[in-house]
Amino acid sequence: MDAAPDTGSEAGGDAREYRAAELAELAGITTRTLRFYRERKLLPPPRREGRIAWYDEHHLARLRTISGLLARGHTLGGIADLLGAFESGRDSHGTAELLGLESSMITALFAEETPIRLTPEELADYYQGEVTVENLAASLDIGYIAVDGDEFVHASRRLLDASSELVKKGIPLAAVLAAGRELRTQSEAIAEVFAGLFRTHLLPQEQARAPEGLDAECLNDLLTQLRPLAKQVVEAELGLALDRRVRAEVEEWIAQYDPSAQDDAGTG
Repeated sequence: MDAAPDTGSEAGGDAREYRAAELAELAGITTRTLRFYRERKLLPPPRREGRIAWYDEHHLARLRTISGLLARGHTLGGIADLLGAFESGRDSHGTAELLGLESSMITALFAEETPIRLTPEELADYYQGEVTVENLAASLDIGYIAVDGDEFVHASRRLLDASSELVKKGIPLAAVLAAGRELRTQSEAIAEVFAGLFRTHLLPQEQARAPEGLDAECLNDLLTQLRPLAKQVVEAELGLALDRRVRAEVEEWIAQYDPSAQDDAGTG
């Protein structure tokens, strides 16, 4: 994606600028969602040149922060309050930490999820009538969905599509959510392992060098390089584990209904 050309002193010299469609694509959202965020005043106003609105890296970082907070279960109203508190200086340390802005230099994200807005009817269509009060409460508690006005915001289109397909295959939504809650816990543990490796072996350890020892560009380049490696390791380990566990479950199921298979296992 090419940045907009340098448009003068207001652009900050070498600062990169984007039109609305370019910014939305980089942030992994639709232009409709971008417009909605602007209307909700979740983004600072763009720089205008005639009828053209120009956005910069600060807008991109803000959009990524919003996506990250939605993924953690925050509503858009709550995010607006957090951003307002941060910008006005109220509880600046705690709010910045919650927003992920304590290190505002970090713009590279590991997650590549796209939040999606749904009406109650659209959400019900995804899950074939299994959107009960209990399942909604579980989804809210895990952080999969958040309520915004008369609509829902699902944190991840990929998770929405995958869970919907599992329900269509015959797995109850309650069971999918229970598995999702367990996977969330296990995923946090995996992420903690990688974060520990990063902190211990890649970030400067001497007080004199941190954080000045690693500028924003170097830090984000490093995170960008680590992202596919971490995902590659997790995908490989998960595939191997699934091969082992699913094979064992299928063999146990066959033995339960096929006595000859049980005899073969006893004489093998």
